[in-house]
Amino acid sequence: MITDTPAEMTPDQATALAGRIEAQLNQVLIGQPAITRQVMIALITGGHVLIEGVPGLGKTLLARSLARVLELDFQRIQFTPDLMPSDVTGHVLFDSQSGDFRVRKGPAFTNLLLADEINRAPAKTQAALLEVMQERRITIEGESFELAPPFVVLATQNPLDQEGTYPLPEAELDRFLFKILIDYPSHEDEARMMEMVLDGRLPDSLDAAQLTPEANAEGILALGRQADAVILDRALVDYILRLVRATRDHPSLVQGGGPRASIALARTAKTQALLAGRDFVVPDDVKQVAAPVLRHRLRLGVDADIEGQTVESVLEQLLEQVEAPRQ
Repeated sequence: MITDTPAEMTPDQATALAGRIEAQLNQVLIGQPAITRQVMIALITGGHVLIEGVPGLGKTLLARSLARVLELDFQRIQFTPDLMPSDVTGHVLFDSQSGDFRVRKGPAFTNLLLADEINRAPAKTQAALLEVMQERRITIEGESFELAPPFVVLATQNPLDQEGTYPLPEAELDRFLFKILIDYPSHEDEARMMEMVLDGRLPDSLDAAQLTPEANAEGILALGRQADAVILDRALVDYILRLVRATRDHPSLVQGGGPRASIALARTAKTQALLAGRDFVVPDDVKQVAAPVLRHRLRLGVDADIEGQTVESVLEQLLEQVEAPRQ
């Protein structure tokens, strides 16, 4: 069990630690290394993650595994149509014994919050997360409570064409650092998963107890400091700005990325470089994180949708069209 993690570490130590955490996660999320890498990038960067996929692909298991490997305080909220905002943040209640009002803190007071099926709750409940996601602070009856870092919301979302879903408002979508799409595993990976469940190597449940803790909250913060120290050349800053600004002028898009998207691209590219074992960013780092950073911040026009275009295809075009600096 991890009892302490160095407050400071070298870049090589940071890369090695992140690699061990990823290896643990890949033990339970079979055949999805790109998903675990993206979640790690968001966690180290200190941003929130929206994961979209049909039920049964391991989204909840990933969150529980992350909390186990990192020894973080973990809370899960199952979002349903009758969930109230106070069920998320907490509320004030009257204590008849003392005659005083006291605050009962909700599950949002944690390090890692799993907002399961977030788009099955109406907008007023979804909005309960707006303040805490942006400011890491919760206000209950005029009293504000600061949350101890790290604080990350890992939200799962069902595809919007399913029954009983409510689309997230743009203001809340923009607060997610990444939107990750999780798809069905390959035939080989699904076969391996079945074998591991049938012979007992992988529990057929949401139990992540077999995983070994690799770090604690201080370790994650130390990884974040190492990512901040990664060098981002001025030419790459210009490339990021040109890429995001191109989304605002593309004829197929009616909404492009804002300044928050530019900042997110820069920060996550630095973390991607750290996980790749470098202390400087290259253009491929930016391209690796472009889709999860931008896909939920862009809105396709009606004509482009009729023509069969998608946000993903537009992003592919832009990554080909916007010239990257030479390494």
